[in-house]
Amino acid sequence: MASGLLQKLLHLTNFRSPYLRTAVPGVAAAFALQTAVAVPSILAQSERFYDASGSVTFLSVTLLSLYLPSLRTRAAASLAGLPKPPLPSLLNAFTGGAGGFHWRQVVLSAAAVFWSVRLGSYLFRRILHEGTDSRFDKIRGEPAKFAGAFVGQATWVSLCLAPVIAINAVPPAALAAVSLRATDVLGLALFVGGFAFEIIADRQKGRWLSRRKDKLHDEPFMTEGLWSRSQFPNYFGECTLWTGIATTAAGVLLTRPVQVGLGFSGGLVGKAFSLALSFVSPAFVSFLLLKVTGVPLSEKKYNAKYGHRKDYQEWKQNTPKFFPKLF
Repeated sequence: MASGLLQKLLHLTNFRSPYLRTAVPGVAAAFALQTAVAVPSILAQSERFYDASGSVTFLSVTLLSLYLPSLRTRAAASLAGLPKPPLPSLLNAFTGGAGGFHWRQVVLSAAAVFWSVRLGSYLFRRILHEGTDSRFDKIRGEPAKFAGAFVGQATWVSLCLAPVIAINAVPPAALAAVSLRATDVLGLALFVGGFAFEIIADRQKGRWLSRRKDKLHDEPFMTEGLWSRSQFPNYFGECTLWTGIATTAAGVLLTRPVQVGLGFSGGLVGKAFSLALSFVSPAFVSFLLLKVTGVPLSEKKYNAKYGHRKDYQEWKQNTPKFFPKLF
């Protein structure tokens, strides 16, 4: 039964466009998974699994986009009564062996997976420790607004993964026709740097909170480590890592072989669409963190608590809000 359902879904999404054949199932999976978690969460009025479900959705959509071409090949072989070919090896993408992946697909997919697992586990531990998330205080009892949070999360996953999905939709032979580019190196360096920055900032904040809980200090707000360089170093790291993924993806998606491989014209419209697919990810993340949920909610909370304190006002005045100061 499961095999028959898979066959039917693959047939329904077997578009002529290589890009749509991967993107449509990926986006559909994101909204389906979030709906599956939203229903019991709304009934229980609990946000406990909200962040964890986001991580699982990131992971699932990434792996689906990576393996979808292979699943289609196996389904076609089954319908033709032929033996199913084995799933391609991830290792062969780097060793030059025969396989169905290009190294860019594996590396960018791995980057998204590592990030989602790290952030999801961090946020899930936090909600288990604190019990509730203040972001949901006003909406967990209102089904429509609470449901909107899950729709927003599905949209977040879809837009963030847009460059990864696009790269995974490219036939490996087309990617192989594009030699190593400066954007590959720059993009991966930005991802590693941003990822490390976010991890260090979160760990510094975690240790600071733990020491305060153990009464090893009585500082009301954190101004040490990376938090002395930026008011929101974790958000800076987040935006930087997605910019890195977008940079690597854009450098390849704009090339002629990849444009053809995706079924685009290779003209101005195709390149503009590829550029938008790449950078919609960091643009959306930056907008979300700087204008909607991240900075505005945090500032409102801390301004209400500490806005009357001179040391807090001095820290805000002397510390950049986003881009870290070097000295």
